[in-house]
Amino acid sequence: MNWANRLTLGRLLLTIVFVAALNSSWHYGRTVALIVFLLAGVSDFIDGEIARRYGIVTDFGKLMDPLVDKIMIAAAFISLVPLKAVPAWAATTVVARDFLITGLRMMASAKGKILPAEMLGKQKTSWQVVTVIFFLALLSLNELRYVNETSTWWVRAWNQAGPVLVGITVALTIFSALAYAWRHRALIAPNE
Repeated sequence: MNWANRLTLGRLLLTIVFVAALNSSWHYGRTVALIVFLLAGVSDFIDGEIARRYGIVTDFGKLMDPLVDKIMIAAAFISLVPLKAVPAWAATTVVARDFLITGLRMMASAKGKILPAEMLGKQKTSWQVVTVIFFLALLSLNELRYVNETSTWWVRAWNQAGPVLVGITVALTIFSALAYAWRHRALIAPNE
């Protein structure tokens, strides 16, 4: 197993640590969750760079890298629901979109086709990451006592900017799913 694939598997382990920290009663659990999420993001960039630069792109990496990314994002959105950062319907939308696109890719694979990621999907992922980091950063600042939940700017950021970020993320999530499905509708159409 090459280093890029090891980093991908490491990111899966980081996801477990992330979820445990974010949902724990540890004194600095939310700050740990933010740091782990950021480390996972850096490892995602590094593993892709290593694979491309050294020509060690593998079938394992092609499958597992995007799958681990989806697991990390789904875990983040689901974990933010009980903290009242993300509404359950938004988390469900994010997770459902990834299941549907993964299913479409599996259908394509069964027909010998590979459906690559597209720019709109990458933009959607970027907004998802920004949204998660926004809420994790606010939770961390509160936990480190730099602010408290009654600080005017903190409340405004949580209650006004947060829903805007969630709205943009959900809109891009839905739009990218519909666009992707439309472009690959031939795979969905029944055989005649």
